[in-house]
Amino acid sequence: MAQSLELLLIQFLMPDNDARRQAEEQIKRLAKDPQVIPALVHHLRTAKTPNVRQLSAVLLRKKITGHWAKLSPQLRQLVKQSLIESITMEHSPLVRRASANVVSIIAKYAVPAGEWPDLLPFLFQCSQSQQEDHREVALILFSSLTETIGNTFRPHFADLQSLLLKCLQDETSNRFHLVTRAVGSFLEFTYDGAEVVKFREFIPSILNVSRQCLASGEEDVAVIAFEIFDELIESPAPLLGESVRSIVQFSLEVCSNPNLESNTRHQAIQIISWLAKYKSISLKKHKLIIPILQVMCPLLAESTSGEEDDDLAPDRAAAEVIDTMALNLSKYVFPPVLEFASLSSQNINPKYREAAATALGVVSEGCSDLMKGKLEPVLHIILGALKDQEQMVRGAASFALGQFAEHLQPEIVSHYQSVLPCILNALEDASDEVKEKSYYALAAFCENMGEEILPFLDPLMGRLLAALQNSPRNLQETCMSAIGSVAAASEQAFIPYAERVLELMKVFMVLTNDEDLCARARATELVGITAMSVGRLRMEPILPPFLEAAIAGFGLEFSELREYTHGFFSNVAEILDEGFAQYLPHVVPLVFASCNLDDGSAVDIAESDADENNNGFGGVSSDDEAHDEPRVRNISIRTGVLDEKAAATQAIGLFALHTKSSYAPYLEESLRILVRHSGYFHEDVRLQAVIALKHILTAAQAVFQGHNEGPAKTKEVFDTVINIYIKTMTEDDDKEVVAQACMGTADIIKEFGYTAIEPYTSQLVEATLMLLKEESACQQAESDSDIDDDDAEHDEVLMDAVSDLLPAFAKSMGSHFAPIFSKLFEPLMRFTRSSRPPQDRTMVVACLAEVAMDMGSPIAGYIDTVIPLVLKELASSEATNRRNAAFCVGELCKNGGETALKYYGELLRGLYPLFGESEPDDAVRDNAAGAVARMIMVHPETIPLNQVLPVFLKVLPLKEDHEESMAVYSCICNLVLSSNPQILSLVPELVNLFAEVVVSPIETAETKSQVGRAFSHLLSLYGHQMDPILGRLPPAHASALALFAPKS
Repeated sequence: MAQSLELLLIQFLMPDNDARRQAEEQIKRLAKDPQVIPALVHHLRTAKTPNVRQLSAVLLRKKITGHWAKLSPQLRQLVKQSLIESITMEHSPLVRRASANVVSIIAKYAVPAGEWPDLLPFLFQCSQSQQEDHREVALILFSSLTETIGNTFRPHFADLQSLLLKCLQDETSNRFHLVTRAVGSFLEFTYDGAEVVKFREFIPSILNVSRQCLASGEEDVAVIAFEIFDELIESPAPLLGESVRSIVQFSLEVCSNPNLESNTRHQAIQIISWLAKYKSISLKKHKLIIPILQVMCPLLAESTSGEEDDDLAPDRAAAEVIDTMALNLSKYVFPPVLEFASLSSQNINPKYREAAATALGVVSEGCSDLMKGKLEPVLHIILGALKDQEQMVRGAASFALGQFAEHLQPEIVSHYQSVLPCILNALEDASDEVKEKSYYALAAFCENMGEEILPFLDPLMGRLLAALQNSPRNLQETCMSAIGSVAAASEQAFIPYAERVLELMKVFMVLTNDEDLCARARATELVGITAMSVGRLRMEPILPPFLEAAIAGFGLEFSELREYTHGFFSNVAEILDEGFAQYLPHVVPLVFASCNLDDGSAVDIAESDADENNNGFGGVSSDDEAHDEPRVRNISIRTGVLDEKAAATQAIGLFALHTKSSYAPYLEESLRILVRHSGYFHEDVRLQAVIALKHILTAAQAVFQGHNEGPAKTKEVFDTVINIYIKTMTEDDDKEVVAQACMGTADIIKEFGYTAIEPYTSQLVEATLMLLKEESACQQAESDSDIDDDDAEHDEVLMDAVSDLLPAFAKSMGSHFAPIFSKLFEPLMRFTRSSRPPQDRTMVVACLAEVAMDMGSPIAGYIDTVIPLVLKELASSEATNRRNAAFCVGELCKNGGETALKYYGELLRGLYPLFGESEPDDAVRDNAAGAVARMIMVHPETIPLNQVLPVFLKVLPLKEDHEESMAVYSCICNLVLSSNPQILSLVPELVNLFAEVVVSPIETAETKSQVGRAFSHLLSLYGHQMDPILGRLPPAHASALALFAPKS
């Protein structure tokens, strides 16, 4: 075999593809025989050319696992001996490395079995050798062996660390890349205290060596160093320690050096990005935020050559770092970024003006709260940049505006009068790039507008419809997206434009060329949005051709089109409601098919001998690390399919919700898919599954209603859903997914009542407790430091959802919630510390108010703790805080009994300013009125009505929060009906108020009839004395009052 194999190895290395393929086939056949091992060992030691020797080693590594057990002890010894000789005597570094990799594979089996006792002594002997080549062998072996038998080295780690440290400090060595790699291989086995401290000693030496190598042009060592730093950051052990500062300084030196390779600089920027993501507290602690931004912001202005890989471009990578820092350290990032943007927006260099706009755009998500408070200066910079003479600056400004529209809601919409005309102008820009970004900005901006859009509707639609017919495909796509946002914002006002839009969409929805399918997808989406705006009556008769085109699109094998079509089906289901049932047999199989797609996320594992259908020896002569024996190489995700799965999962839920009992044939399979997707690897799909599970439960109730086994079958679905929600709350690592599970749980508790959730109460309470203590999987902070309270930011997505669970329990359990609430109270109150953000405190206050409302009298036990907080919140600078505090005062007084009574004086003094001219917010004033009304109703005798009522009546009728109507108007009517002398001194004010209430289109019939009865009582008391007062009312008001006043 040996002779024929040598010829085949030589033939395999030929440039002729046919010869290579023939050799490959024959080598595969020979490789099935265990005798291939001694033959390959022979060529490894004797072949004349290094390429053949290296190829022999690579093939040995691939085949040794399958044949090792079949070799005789003598042959095994020969293989081991030959490999050691190859490593020590071989001149070619590539062959030595390839041989070391084979040793690593054999060691995995031989060392634990005690079959290679002299391997470790040999390794130590090499490492102590005077010859640098031998020391190199030790380093190569060490790196390889840690991958397979790392734990075997643990007793020797102290010696090895000293040895490696010595190698790193050896300035005569030219093997630094090997030493650095060997140090890196330690990381996986370093986890306890002493080892961690010892490992930190490597970092100064690694930095020193990396700087030396960079100075002499050996950038590969720095790249290995960055790989080590990357693993240090991700390691669960606190390996960084105080070295964060020096790693950041080195990384900043590298990324700001334009003479280095783009890949090296990118690795350095990436380290800063990972630190910002995983060790943000360390960056703050070591005062590194400003130094990082002082390098990153100017990098945004760095010009890149056209040939450079876009993903490695420093300006792009720097933008990612700034974005990550903004998300994790917003209050420290925004001021320096705004300062940079203010100065750079005036710079003569257009790259700096572009950087100013880009910087503000990328921080707008993370720093949204701070930016909302500085919108005037920020918009001044961006709207100025939108008029810049340079296209690149205008492009960056339109990108930033799109980001603002997405992340600075709702505040940004209040600036529509200055923003929308600027976007309209930008739609006429000479540059297609600026136009495209402006359509994106317009789409994002309009999405959250309501009737404010109406004055702009005609000019907007004029430009958009013209552009849709006269633009290249990419612009048509973003243009359709913008029309969709305009349609959603303008609702019924969009009807005059709908027919024209739908006619145009028919053209797009039958395109079949590959390059047109993105446009077809956008058109399909736009028809769905238009349908939502114009409503069922207008859409139902004209839907069939659109549905046919949408279904036909599934034959085109284009994931994005399928994704948008699922969204279209969801919209149609929403407007047709149960009328959508006729389409279920056509669309549900398509949705299921997308849900069951192979999403390409399979782990890609290196070849094993069991797999004879492998792709041969591609690239074997390079001995790249990617060919190392069974190791996960990468995880590839086809994101298009992932988005499609998320859209299909969402569609399942909406079909079930809207078609209810008609969904029966698909219920079982849908539940099976949703259960699977609730544990999916990507959070977008899990999120949609968690939302859809609640809809499936709603459908199950309708499906099984009236069945003999109905209650049992519904309970089966109920149990499945609630178990998934509990698991998600504690174990899922994505906050948005957990928040949806909390919201779903709260809805279920309220809808199904305590009896249904009773078996799960203790698990639900434990999950809620874990979330309030911030100990669930999605709340794990970075490992090397606790978050300071000063840095805590309000977790709007998650904690608002968690705090909704407590009122849900209270609503379903009433006063029986008291023992559970006693466990949850302290963890909830942690969010009210003065160091916490104001949104945390108002979240707690709102939660307490709702709990008090439904739990009732047991709230009295918490009054003394809560009232001081509420009094503070009444004086907050935030309107939401004052509003919730006022609401809470009312509920505490209503339900707090005698305990609350002693605080009435203080509470009235705290509420008084909310009735004055200085209170700018109507909703705050309405809630203050609600609080006073509840206080009067519970203890009228303790309220100085002669002082309170004139102030109280002056702020009525309610302007914004009509949920307070029942409390406010019941209080007034009860006082009137009981002929309270204090209120009867205010008859003119009462009549005017009653007239306003009965003509209000918002107030309920119940409230109006209550007011009518009180007015009737006044008439019975005062008769014709009322005529002058009634005469001063507008005729419509007087007539309305008469209508509601019951005839005696």
